[in-house]
Amino acid sequence: MRDLNSDFAAMGEDLLAWYDVHAREMPWRVSPADRAAGVRPDPYKVWLSEVMLQQTTVAAVREYFLRFTGRWPSVLGLAAAEDADVMSEWAGLGYYARARNLLKCARAVAQDHGGSFPDSYEGLLKLPGIGPYTAAAIASIAFDRPETVLDGNVERVMARLHDIHDPLPGAKPVLKTRAEALTPDQRPGDYAQAVMDLGATICTPRNPACGICPWREPCAARAAGTAAELPRKTPKKPKPTRHGIVYLAQSADGIWLLERRPDKGLLGGMLGWPGSEWNGAPVPAPPFEADWQALPGEVRHTFTHFHLILQVMTAELPRGFNRNADQELVPQQDFRPSSLPTVMRKAFSLYKDR
Repeated sequence: MRDLNSDFAAMGEDLLAWYDVHAREMPWRVSPADRAAGVRPDPYKVWLSEVMLQQTTVAAVREYFLRFTGRWPSVLGLAAAEDADVMSEWAGLGYYARARNLLKCARAVAQDHGGSFPDSYEGLLKLPGIGPYTAAAIASIAFDRPETVLDGNVERVMARLHDIHDPLPGAKPVLKTRAEALTPDQRPGDYAQAVMDLGATICTPRNPACGICPWREPCAARAAGTAAELPRKTPKKPKPTRHGIVYLAQSADGIWLLERRPDKGLLGGMLGWPGSEWNGAPVPAPPFEADWQALPGEVRHTFTHFHLILQVMTAELPRGFNRNADQELVPQQDFRPSSLPTVMRKAFSLYKDR
């Protein structure tokens, strides 16, 4: 059995040998074989994928990534894009502050760095919207810097490898220290992706496949029989429920009334339906006086910190309606429900179904 505390180099070799055979194929990734042949990752694609993958699954991100890179194949192209176009393409991916920071970062790279991403952790960390994890991931994967990448998959692998029972998030510093000790100077970019792949495909949250794991011998939790119960997590507080009202109005000739939300705050900068505030007892806030009718049913959606229940009201948009600066009148032929955030699409679906 390998000595977990003194055989880190051999463990790194074992993991990389496993990764060379089992690396997942992703549109933003350079395979280990191509990398060995001299192909370098595109920092723009690494950065874009890492931002999209924050609190989002690989399966959900794939289509968005391909659409973004097809429309804006370089950071300079993205930097020159219209805010509304980027927010529209992001719709449905959630956590919309990421999209706003995406534009800020692209423009900073274009204006302050000549269109090239800084190649160090410290330089990347100074860019808008890039925190410690993303800076480490880009520096490692794109530039082969020996930085320690610690996402949820790596936390789980480290907790099991060392049989650490301290609960998350408090255990993060200990887990990062353990991960740092294993990060090699050789092939650090491949290693970072390998340990994330290990957590995603072998050392999974439930039913880890310990029998085929390249680190099964040194794994302390496997030996102790505790792998399935790790990592431990501090119980989360129940999410509160908020309520709101949205107003769907279309004119007789098919024009929809939409409203762009303020740049700051939830769904910032996104187009959606006019509506009330979201709280315990929302005050009606129709965009114009009319005989508003409540649709049967309700819209339910869950955000990071709360559950939301929306009542949907409908009326006909009057001719000659004078919109305010935050409102937009969208003809039927230009209306794309897919450009709306998910919760607003749910409201439209309820309208359409009823």
